[in-house]
Amino acid sequence: MQKKWTLLILLFTFTAMLAACSTGSAGEAEVDDVIDIVWYPNESGNDLKGARDAIGSEIAEATGKEVEHHLTTDYAIAIETIVNNNADLAFMGAQGYIEANEQNDSILPIAVPTGPSGTLDDAMYHSWLAVNVDDQDDFKVDGEFSLDTIEGKSFSFVSNSSTSGFVVPSSTILGHFSDMDLTEEDLMEGGPLFSQVLFGGSHQGSAVNLLNGNADIAAFCDTCVDNYVEVAEGEENTIGAVYRVKDDAAEPFNTVTGSEFMLMSVTPVLNAPFVANMDVLGQEDYDKIQEVFASDEVANNEEIFVPKDSDATGLFSKSEQERFVPVEDEWFNPIRELSQN
Repeated sequence: MQKKWTLLILLFTFTAMLAACSTGSAGEAEVDDVIDIVWYPNESGNDLKGARDAIGSEIAEATGKEVEHHLTTDYAIAIETIVNNNADLAFMGAQGYIEANEQNDSILPIAVPTGPSGTLDDAMYHSWLAVNVDDQDDFKVDGEFSLDTIEGKSFSFVSNSSTSGFVVPSSTILGHFSDMDLTEEDLMEGGPLFSQVLFGGSHQGSAVNLLNGNADIAAFCDTCVDNYVEVAEGEENTIGAVYRVKDDAAEPFNTVTGSEFMLMSVTPVLNAPFVANMDVLGQEDYDKIQEVFASDEVANNEEIFVPKDSDATGLFSKSEQERFVPVEDEWFNPIRELSQN
């Protein structure tokens, strides 16, 4: 009997030691020699390959590792890829980051692009509601644009994981129609407010839904269509401004060149972050990447921050002091609050 108790005690001790070893290694990153970056559909086009490669080159030089790019056609796939430890890095909107962080708390922000000041004070872009120029009078009351007019119309969002292409415009619309007691889910389908609801899958896709006549109104952002359109009338990012699709616009705008749309609503939005999955990236590479992102070298790299007057295609533009700056999770709380309302 004493031998049996001794064996049981040894067994329990050995099991406890195994458990302790397992617990101690669970939080360690599974780091390898390749850094995988997953991109949203908005940044996955062939016209942005040079910009993606420029960022990848900076990361490769900083870490001494190979960089691979994963292109996607769906927001959910991009989010799932980094959540499930199949990517080290991602460039995603604030809402996408929040969703990813909720599913996997090892996903943390690295940096965001600033505004012209070079600080977080103006680190923002713009969420638009746009209509075709010829239809503008259908959305005005007494000569001014009014959200009252969107009821019963067909509407295009980007994705329900898009910050500026869903969360921000939805919050604006729900606030305006508060007496109807609507929810975000009600805005995802035809019936309660809209006659039909479309999802473009990308900001470019949502804009094309408007311009090809599939939607009466569309939500998309300024930065994601900046390479394809130009101001035709008025001041950029102001209500009433008219934009025209460039004659040499790349896909998917090549089918609607010369078309014009007008802004009926403009809302500032927090800039999108680059984020890391610490479970597969590791602290050492995170620190190296954050340092190079925040460097003057990257800020002055014209393939990453394209000069405003350049004809080159890029992800970020440079008018004054734009650059990347590190950012903490708490910076995104205003977007969290919008999605909770």
